[in-house]
Amino acid sequence: MTFDPNCDSDSDVTLSWLDKGRIPRHVGCVMDGNGRWAQRRGLPRTDGHSAGESALMDTVYGCLEVGVSWLTVYAFSTENWRRPADEVRYLMNFNESLLMRRKDELDENGVRINFAGRRDWRVPKKVLRQMDESADQTRDNEKLVLTIAFNYGGRAEIIDAVRSLLDSGAKSSDITEKAISKHLYNPDAPELDLVIRTSGEYRISNFLLWEIAYSELVFTDVLWPDFRREDLYKAIYEYQGRNRRFGKIG
Repeated sequence: MTFDPNCDSDSDVTLSWLDKGRIPRHVGCVMDGNGRWAQRRGLPRTDGHSAGESALMDTVYGCLEVGVSWLTVYAFSTENWRRPADEVRYLMNFNESLLMRRKDELDENGVRINFAGRRDWRVPKKVLRQMDESADQTRDNEKLVLTIAFNYGGRAEIIDAVRSLLDSGAKSSDITEKAISKHLYNPDAPELDLVIRTSGEYRISNFLLWEIAYSELVFTDVLWPDFRREDLYKAIYEYQGRNRRFGKIG
């Protein structure tokens, strides 16, 4: 399916609220609430993860529609390995199959697929292979960069960045904010303007800790499988109503 900006007339209501000159360049999403969504319906937790695919795709299309350039989503954290083995196994298979199902569609719509996180022994080789194929297929696309934070932890990223910096021969005097930023998983990514967390939780949960230093945070009670582009636009509308001072008096 190729993106059609007129495909959802209901979105025009919320789009009309937005200042097109103040769209956040980089939006992050902590996609929370899949398990609770399923439990409220008497379904297995894994059904909630499956239902979250529609939310992800509609959010991607919302970003394309409104002009967000970068979208980073929290798909699997370094802490998620502590979940029951059958759920972890499902998530590994689900993320692999999602890329297989959706990479052509994303490619057709000008989306570049990117990843952030550790590529360690715990991630199945077939998942890593699908990640590499998706990134390679879409590497020249420029409309939207979709970064999937997979086997990702904010503290782990900072540790890995400092280790990489030291491995490059840096001295203690060379360790600056700018130097660390260059050794992050995706050094070309702009800092986050807006972070959205769903499901009514008010936590960062180790998500892009370095990059969110001056991000605006928006929390919504909507469970991730129910999240749609209209919810994205409402978050952007709230973002546009804030005064971003970056530590200055304002």
